Amino acid sequence: MSRRSLPHLPTRPTWRCRACGIAWPCSPAKLALLGEYRNDRAALRVHLAALQAEAAAHLATLDGGTPPVGLAERFTGWTHAR
Repeated sequence: MSRRSLPHLPTRPTWRCRACGIAWPCSPAKLALLGEYRNDRAALRVHLAALQAEAAAHLATLDGGTPPVGLAERFTGWTHAR
């Protein structure tokens, strides 16, 4: 499978995109999530908040017990209507 054909999903426990390698959710993942949840933005926020909690636990374990700053903006901040 080529790198381009991989879905833009998180790799746990690092929470990097398995397709492009940047911090997840990457731009393609955000677009896919917006499309998937286009009729229910609240459900998108709930889903991402759950993933944020999971990521915080994983990333804290990797970083000596402290989750990185900015996870709320990374996971849910971009979902708010402009």
